[in-house]
Amino acid sequence: MTDVRTLGRKDSWEGVRAVVAGFGASGYAAADNLTHLGASVTVLAENATAAQLERAELLEILGATVHLHAGATDQLPDDVDLVVTSPGFRPDAPLLAQAGERGVPVWGEVELAWRLRDPDHPAPWLCVTGTNGKTTTVQMLDSILRAAGLRSVAAGNVGLPLTEAVMDPEPYDVLAVELSSFQLHYVSTMAAESSAVLNIAEDHLDWYSGEAGMAGYARDKGRIYEGVERACVYNVADPATEELVREADVVEGARAIGFTLGIPSVGMVGVVDDILVDRAFIDERQTSAAELCAVSDLASPAPHFVANALAAAALALAHGISRSAVREGLRAFRPDGHRIAVVAEHEGVTWVDDSKATNPHAAQSSLAAYDPVVWVAGGLAKGATFDELVQQVGSRLRAVVLIGRDRAVIAEALARHAPDVPVIQVTAGETGPVDGADLMGRVVGAAAAAARPGDTVLLAPGCASMDQFTDYAARGDAFAAAVRAAIEQGRTPHD
Repeated sequence: MTDVRTLGRKDSWEGVRAVVAGFGASGYAAADNLTHLGASVTVLAENATAAQLERAELLEILGATVHLHAGATDQLPDDVDLVVTSPGFRPDAPLLAQAGERGVPVWGEVELAWRLRDPDHPAPWLCVTGTNGKTTTVQMLDSILRAAGLRSVAAGNVGLPLTEAVMDPEPYDVLAVELSSFQLHYVSTMAAESSAVLNIAEDHLDWYSGEAGMAGYARDKGRIYEGVERACVYNVADPATEELVREADVVEGARAIGFTLGIPSVGMVGVVDDILVDRAFIDERQTSAAELCAVSDLASPAPHFVANALAAAALALAHGISRSAVREGLRAFRPDGHRIAVVAEHEGVTWVDDSKATNPHAAQSSLAAYDPVVWVAGGLAKGATFDELVQQVGSRLRAVVLIGRDRAVIAEALARHAPDVPVIQVTAGETGPVDGADLMGRVVGAAAAAARPGDTVLLAPGCASMDQFTDYAARGDAFAAAVRAAIEQGRTPHD
């Protein structure tokens, strides 16, 4: 059995027998690069799309073995030196359990990428995790880095797979890296230049089951701080993130930097009179703060959006980026679709698509930006509860329109904590294949009937989408299309 723990980019991987479990974007990237390094690669996955089948053919031409069928991941092959797993595999999955019993190292694609960095041009990693806001923050950070003239890319859980980024023939100057808790679970040697944990809230409890639960989820998030060289960025409003900084083993001299929507203390970035300011990276921080940009410069004034901008700014400033580049990058940034995206404004009602809000914490952040609001929610709750959310935002709710398999969980929380709020449950498409257009047509009709001029109708489901849609983007697209169709057909009247 070859000891892979000492191997890097410039070592020979000839004779290494690697299994890649899962064949999404990161799985393909891992398999492709390991094959090019000379390893003997076997890919195992339970199913495949047409595009994945095409990629499988390419890998087989290069010499890899690919098995994409039901049961393919039940049994670990004999004589394996390394397993590179998709973050979708829980640690107790049969394949990984067998690897553990045999003493076979299990890495994620993130760990593999860290070990394959070019020792002559090791681009620093600026890493972000959290229950919500990761993608937006990383994309903001990438925008800032590019504004500073650096060759940067958003990578990891968003954008480019990390193995592709580190193996690029033209080295990057720096990487803006999004990491999920699942990805962090499988890292062991990664050490970022600076890292941020945006928030810790109940999510993915279907993955973190048993005794670990939230503690296991938070522990995996906290791995992002291990070995940090410059700055551990935390959320002042979320003490759990600061506690993770305290528990981390970092390089001597690394700083804890807080971000806050209030007036910042020394060593923080924050907001003063609707101006984002730095009181962490200036010499005069004991007595003053430096302006970064105005809230009005951002694509949205929503509190969670401003918080994301502050976290991105802190990571960039820790890397040595100028305040002018921070300002330019934040001004230039525009979020992807389905993130607090205004679909339409009609007869005094604003329709907003935040389909990316796939857990209660994200939905609560979105709801906090609007009042009064007709809330469209529901889907797959993933074991989460909604009591705290309803307690916090119940007074803002004009009405609630519920969809999806776990809508009863939300309805029960509303009955307990906001019993006077009207609740409309839309059940279209649950007895057979889901017709997204029909479902959202009914949702929009119900929301339009409940809304009043000055209200916002907000799709912030607080749940995953896969019970009725292929993903959150498809859910958001269906909502937006239904809103536009209703307006065109005159089906959104208000007295």
